Amino acid sequence: MKIINKGKVILAGAGPGDPDLISVKALKYLQIADVVLIDRLVSPVLIEENVRKEALVIYVGKQCSKGIHTPQKGINELIVEFALLGKLVLRLKGGDASLFSNILDELEILQQNSISYEIVPGISAAFGAAAYTGIPLTAREYSRGVRFLTLYDLKKVASNLWQDWATTSDTLVFYMSGQRLQTLTNILSEKGINSSKGIAVVQQATTPFQKTIVFTFEELKDKKLPDFEFVPTIIIVGNVVNLHKQFNWVQELNITESYFDNHKNTYQNAI
Repeated sequence: MKIINKGKVILAGAGPGDPDLISVKALKYLQIADVVLIDRLVSPVLIEENVRKEALVIYVGKQCSKGIHTPQKGINELIVEFALLGKLVLRLKGGDASLFSNILDELEILQQNSISYEIVPGISAAFGAAAYTGIPLTAREYSRGVRFLTLYDLKKVASNLWQDWATTSDTLVFYMSGQRLQTLTNILSEKGINSSKGIAVVQQATTPFQKTIVFTFEELKDKKLPDFEFVPTIIIVGNVVNLHKQFNWVQELNITESYFDNHKNTYQNAI
């Protein structure tokens, strides 16, 4: 009877873009892993400077807005394949490992195959964007709560939910919603959002290519919204956005390139 010496899988967040924002624990695993499966939104610099030469790095990125899609089934198969070969597999995700990710699919396949795993949290894009734009997500007299949302499937957003979003004092952070920015502002305005509230559109947060555009809903009556250009785009809505002008500390360079696209031609792509 053949005995399989199973490896271990680490499901970890790499942070929002700045390679220095990875946790110490995730960095240690990155430096010793046998196989690293990387998402599109992982810093190329982080990989280049920390993966050991013997490690196999496989790109499994997704960007549905541009038709770039690695099937989750294929990712699951790779995780299991290498773990059953006794390898230490690092599944490295942009931002945090658990927020708006497919971690549930990966957890289920690991349990089905009795493979050991760990989950290592990371700094999510919302926290990175807030910090690098000087916009506190909560602040006394501005907001007592924050909600992490997505407009990925507009059809599932009920009318009463739109009304709640428009009238809440909570800060709203929208992931994966850059292409729906016009719809977002139109409906919130129709539902009576306070015109003094701000909206920040933050592209490629924490990277050298970060680009931030801030409006109030009053200003949107006369100004055009920015075009959707780059992933990731984080949208922050609320009174806290008005603090950006006072506390912004990052000098943006107005670079019109994708920070994350270097992965595609550098590493082996998943089949």
